[in-house]
Amino acid sequence: QLTMSLNSSTLFNEENSQGPKRNTECLASLELQTPSSFQDNPLQQLQLASQEVFEKAKKSGRSKCPRCSSSRMFYCYTCFVPVEAVPTKDIPTVKLPLKIDIIKHPNETDGKSTAVHAKLLAPEDVTIYKYPCIPEYKEKRHEIALIFPGPNSVSVKDIAFHLQKYAEKGVHDSDDDCSREPFRKQAKIEPKEEKNLDECISSNQSEGTRLKKIIFIDSTWNQTNKIITDERLQGLLQIELKTRKTCFWRHQKGKPDTYLSTIEAIYYFLVDYHQEILKENYKGQYDNLLFFFSFMYTLIKNAKCCAGKE
Repeated sequence: QLTMSLNSSTLFNEENSQGPKRNTECLASLELQTPSSFQDNPLQQLQLASQEVFEKAKKSGRSKCPRCSSSRMFYCYTCFVPVEAVPTKDIPTVKLPLKIDIIKHPNETDGKSTAVHAKLLAPEDVTIYKYPCIPEYKEKRHEIALIFPGPNSVSVKDIAFHLQKYAEKGVHDSDDDCSREPFRKQAKIEPKEEKNLDECISSNQSEGTRLKKIIFIDSTWNQTNKIITDERLQGLLQIELKTRKTCFWRHQKGKPDTYLSTIEAIYYFLVDYHQEILKENYKGQYDNLLFFFSFMYTLIKNAKCCAGKE
């Protein structure tokens, strides 16, 4: 995310040019704020690894990517590795409960995308594809879901039930593709059968959750249509995250605040998945997925504050 780093660095450079007095006043103001002052920042509650490595890297400035030798800030967004000034040992590794595929639009600017954060922090479980070079998913659509707020999207808690319907009908039975019908119609739950829904989900849990992979689209919302209509993604169960609000500093004008950046969507999905599907208490297991995001958020927010923009 070179652009993000440059923007934040530029803001800090502008702030520094005002002299140490203004810096001191701004920092003092920030320190005097009570926790209630940060109610609009849910990132405050995250259980994160130490971000001291970023402070050190910020002071030393841009550094080389160990693979391509490009000059970057914090990490290389093309090689998906930290720069030389950010030791790998200081970057946390997050283990995910399932695999994640990120499909990146070819026109999405590398330096603006947060998708790379997921690859940096969960390298064993995350794969990034640049559209149109994506896998064929049809053969395994009974164990794959797509995060997308479509008209037939379902909530995270309903994943197990809907994937069970896929398995029962057969993965090749496109005529009965339940993702193309509203929830009530495809479920066809008779009053006397309603009690079987929990049994169905419970059965799925005893076998191990059927969902094995989740797909995210990394693009602006105006670019998603080309990807979401690709025949290779048709028939996949679509999941919508409706209750979270974005903290992304590049939020697109005219779009609801529930439209999340890629790394936010991944994080919030996993938190809901952990609680709703795995039925386990969430204790911050995936918080470090926002390791880079939270630092940049604070960096940019504070810089704007000091520059008098907020």
